Amino acid sequence: MDFLFAGCGGLLLGFSLLSEQSMRTTPTVDNVTPNLLLGQCPLTAGVVNAIFVFVTFLLSLPALFLPTNRGWLRTQGWLVIICATFTLGLGIAIWVETLQTRKNLSVLWGRETPLIQSLLQQKFDCCGYVNSTTPPFVQDSTCLNTLVAAQKGGCIGPFSSFANTYLDLIFTVAFGIVGVDVVVVLCVAMVLKYRMEQERYRHIDEKNGLGGL
Repeated sequence: MDFLFAGCGGLLLGFSLLSEQSMRTTPTVDNVTPNLLLGQCPLTAGVVNAIFVFVTFLLSLPALFLPTNRGWLRTQGWLVIICATFTLGLGIAIWVETLQTRKNLSVLWGRETPLIQSLLQQKFDCCGYVNSTTPPFVQDSTCLNTLVAAQKGGCIGPFSSFANTYLDLIFTVAFGIVGVDVVVVLCVAMVLKYRMEQERYRHIDEKNGLGGL
C-alpha cells in the first residue's frame, strides 16, 4: 500500500506539471477548452500536495524496516491523514466550481481575448456565449455573419457540458486518491495494533521468564 500511496503522489505531480506545461502552449481548437478549465484548477497546490505525499512515503520507510517500532508508524498515519485532507480539499474546490458552471464560464468567457473566443466558437460550432449578441460573437470561419451566428446559437450549452464532464473526471480522481489514503490509514492502524499486541505479549513472556520468546 505504501507504493500505491507514492504512486498517487506521482499521479498528482504528473497531472499538475503536465497541465501547467499544456497551458503554456499555443492555443488551438483542440486544446483551448481543457487549458481554460485547467487554469481554474489549483495546480500549484497539487504540486505541493504531491511533494508532501513523497515526503510522507520517505518517512514511512523506517516504519517498514523497523518491525517493532511504533513511533514512525504513528507519524506515518498522521501524515497520511494530512495528505488525505489536503487532497480532499482540492477535490472539493473543483467540485464547488461545477455547481455554478454556467456563471463561472460566463466570467471566464468575458475576460478572454477574441482569439480564444473564436477558438471556442469553432470547437463547439456556436456563436457568442449566451447567444450571438450576449456577448457579441467574434466573426470567424464558424460565425461568418449575423444571420449565421443567430442560427447557430450560443456556446453556453456545449461549453458548460464539456466543462462539467472534464471537471467531474478530475475531482473524481482526487476523491479516489483520498480513498487510497483512507485504506493506507486503516492498514497503518492495523499494523500498529498488531505491534502493540506483540509488545504486550513480549512483556508477558519476559515476566514469565521466557526471555521474550
